[in-house]
Amino acid sequence: MTSTDSVASNVTMVKRLYDEATLADLVVFPENSLFLRIRSGGAVEALGLAGVECAEIQEMVNQGGKPLMLTTAIKAEGGLARNSTLLFEPARPVREVYSKIHLFDVDVVGAPPVRESETFAPGRESAVVDVGGWKFGLSICYDLRFSELYSRYAQSVDVILIPSAFLVPTGEAHWQVLVRARAIESQCYVAAPAQGGEHVSQQGGPGRQTYGHSLVVDPWGGVALEMTQGPGVRVVELNRELIEKARRQIPMSWHRRLARG
Repeated sequence: MTSTDSVASNVTMVKRLYDEATLADLVVFPENSLFLRIRSGGAVEALGLAGVECAEIQEMVNQGGKPLMLTTAIKAEGGLARNSTLLFEPARPVREVYSKIHLFDVDVVGAPPVRESETFAPGRESAVVDVGGWKFGLSICYDLRFSELYSRYAQSVDVILIPSAFLVPTGEAHWQVLVRARAIESQCYVAAPAQGGEHVSQQGGPGRQTYGHSLVVDPWGGVALEMTQGPGVRVVELNRELIEKARRQIPMSWHRRLARG
């Protein structure tokens, strides 16, 4: 996606892309799907699970029959928000299945400073969710840099999900190598849908850029898909035999000596 700071526009984009994913059994979207803060210091529009936006997406999923996962800001206590992944399934209430644990407070050369902790409360727990018989280990963007989270998922999940909105400088330097590393060390698929392109504020003023390059990486570390341009949809078929083959050839679960974090 190339989300903006207009929730209505982003919901429209989600609906269009969902309709294009005609061959998919599950549709996943990046971080900040329904609201991307573009103006420095601007407010974050956090949504409620009972709000009209979630209701509109839920109705779409009920009619379309395909589960959908997206990540956006959700209202939390104390005036803060949670950066959370939501799971929409047909004929079931929307669920908040994971909240981002590691908040992005950084000063990267070539990009404006970011202080997520000023707006967001951190999540506390790792999370695994079953969708269609596949176990997904959940994480969001900056979580990617913290291998101790993924050690909890290694050998126990089929897919790791990393919806993201990487900065351009860090994306160019680190994005693919980190995503591939998570697949190799966990011996499972990694799906990393990403914001990408020039984000134009609906409220005027300068825009911002994200790196994009949505990835799907197989359990051997091979890049099964890379999307350099967006917004758009690609469908990747997962093969459980590749997971079993990687774990059979290099039985890391038998060789692990240190306790998982």
